[in-house]
Amino acid sequence: MTRKKPTHQQVATDALERAILAIGTSDFIACATDYLRASVWFKGVFVSELRGRKPPRHVYDNVQSDRRYDVVDTYLDRSYLLDPFFDSYLKDPSSRIATLNEVSPDRFHSSTYFKVYYNGLNLQDEIGIFVQLSTKSTLFYSLGRRHDERRFSKPEIAAFHTLLPVFAALNKQHFNRALRSDPDQGTGHSIDSALAQFGQGVLTPREQEIANLILKGHSSRSIAARTETSVGTVKTHRKNLFRKLQISSQGELFHAFFNGTHV
Repeated sequence: MTRKKPTHQQVATDALERAILAIGTSDFIACATDYLRASVWFKGVFVSELRGRKPPRHVYDNVQSDRRYDVVDTYLDRSYLLDPFFDSYLKDPSSRIATLNEVSPDRFHSSTYFKVYYNGLNLQDEIGIFVQLSTKSTLFYSLGRRHDERRFSKPEIAAFHTLLPVFAALNKQHFNRALRSDPDQGTGHSIDSALAQFGQGVLTPREQEIANLILKGHSSRSIAARTETSVGTVKTHRKNLFRKLQISSQGELFHAFFNGTHV
């Protein structure tokens, strides 16, 4: 007997269930974005925490390792200052959906941001989802489609608007767990405290610094520049700290940090 293909509603319901069950775990963002994908397909995901005019704080991305410096590090270091989504956030930090067309200036393709940074991202279109966690902290989900994919359609954009209340609630439940003792501090307060303690008594101060930069989303090239060492030295520190923490991948490092292991 041929098994029936699950309906769209069943797929969406299953994805929502997985996202709910992932709250409080390192799998949350992947599951939450899969919940969105059950209704609207996209591949690229870059999540940052916006805190007023301070530099964005890296939260999550699925950028390929060989592209991290050009895409992630460059954005967090300086390109965000010219990002129309960031400018839109400064005007309105509330939870909402924003399309690239809505936030971009009329000559976006002639802008410095486009020529110097955005043109190299290989994006056809981009949707921004803002989730306000507190008066001082808003999550920014950048969801992208590549040049070989079509732009987001009006029905797909409408679907994002429909999904926003549940998606925002999921994120607030997940991220605000760490904020309940001090809800106005933003995610960074708790993260900075945890980072300072991560690996104490196991890692050397330099290895702790390297681990912190890896957790914040920096590539080996970016870490080398920030620590004024070579990429080879960074890789050696990475190998040593992985051995001391008894892990073998960056994913396991994120899991150890998120679950309070080695703190």
